[in-house]
Amino acid sequence: QVQLVESGGGSVQAGGSLRLSCAPSRSVSMAWFRQAPGKQREGVARISRDGSTDYAYSVKGRFSISKDNAKNTLFLQMNSLKPEDTAMYYCASDRRLGYGYLDPRAYNYWGQGTQVTVSS
Repeated sequence: QVQLVESGGGSVQAGGSLRLSCAPSRSVSMAWFRQAPGKQREGVARISRDGSTDYAYSVKGRFSISKDNAKNTLFLQMNSLKPEDTAMYYCASDRRLGYGYLDPRAYNYWGQGTQVTVSS
């Protein structure tokens, strides 16, 4: 069983930045998802074992996913935040084949989430 722990969430004004962390990172596909109240969980970004990345259209150019192997940590750098980015953010790992990279059904392990709130 893998236990993932997210941190780094908080409240910021629109245009601000936050960096989310998830530990431990693993040598498999990992991803960030988010879920706003009343909405389905949606994929935000993923990083493959070899470092390839994919992003949701809504965050492309503003968010960046990365791993620090020395720190054994997954990051999500979020810049130019918008009120619509407000959600609980989750990291996930160990993607199963047969699902898309940003499909929440694809991942076996999840953290408990960290709240991000962006005010206008």
